[in-house]
Amino acid sequence: MLARVYPVVESAQWVARLLPCGVRLIQLRIKDPHAPLREQIRSARALCARVGAQLVVNDYWQLALEEGCDYVHLGQGDLDGADVPALRRAGVRLGISTHDEHELERALALEPQYVALGPIYPTLLKVMPFAPQGVSRIGEWKRRIGSCPLVAIGGLTLERLAGVFAAGADSAAVVNDIVRHPDPEARMRAWVAAGEGAA
Repeated sequence: MLARVYPVVESAQWVARLLPCGVRLIQLRIKDPHAPLREQIRSARALCARVGAQLVVNDYWQLALEEGCDYVHLGQGDLDGADVPALRRAGVRLGISTHDEHELERALALEPQYVALGPIYPTLLKVMPFAPQGVSRIGEWKRRIGSCPLVAIGGLTLERLAGVFAAGADSAAVVNDIVRHPDPEARMRAWVAAGEGAA
C-alpha cells in the first residue's frame, strides 16, 4: 500500500533530510544527467532501508533494478525503452505517469502498482505540455482505474491536500511545497500528519 503522502526530491541529501520527518515513501527524481546516478540511488536506498522506508526511482529503471530498489516511476517516454518484464521478475513495483486517456489506457495495460495523474494544479517545476488537470479529473481517473492506487501530483500544497483526497486520490506526491519551503523538515512533518489524519 502506498503512503498517503510522499515527497519527490532530487538527491540523496534530500532523502537524508526528510526521512526523519516520518516519511515512509520517497521518490528520487534526479534531473541532472551528469550527477553520479548510481551513487545517489545506492545512497538513497541505503538510507531508506535503515528506517524501513521505500524508495521510488524516477526514470533510471536499469539502475533501480540493479540496486534492488522498491519502485520505479516511469513517464510515457521512458516506457518505450523499459524492460517491464525484467522489473516484474525482480519484484520492482511500477508507477506510471498519465496525462490523457491514451496514456491511461497504455498504463493500465501494463498493470502498474500505481498510476499518477498530473499536473493537478499549475506547477513551477517544469514546462508541462499538458494543461492543469484539475481536481475533477481525479475522480474520473479513479473511477476508471478502480482498485489501482491513484497518485495526484503537480502544484499540490498542504492547503490543497484535503480536496485532492476528497476527489478520490489515494496518495499525493509533493515537490515544491516541501523543497522550496523555508523550513522543509517542519513542512514535511505537517504533510505526514495530514496524510495520517486522512487515512
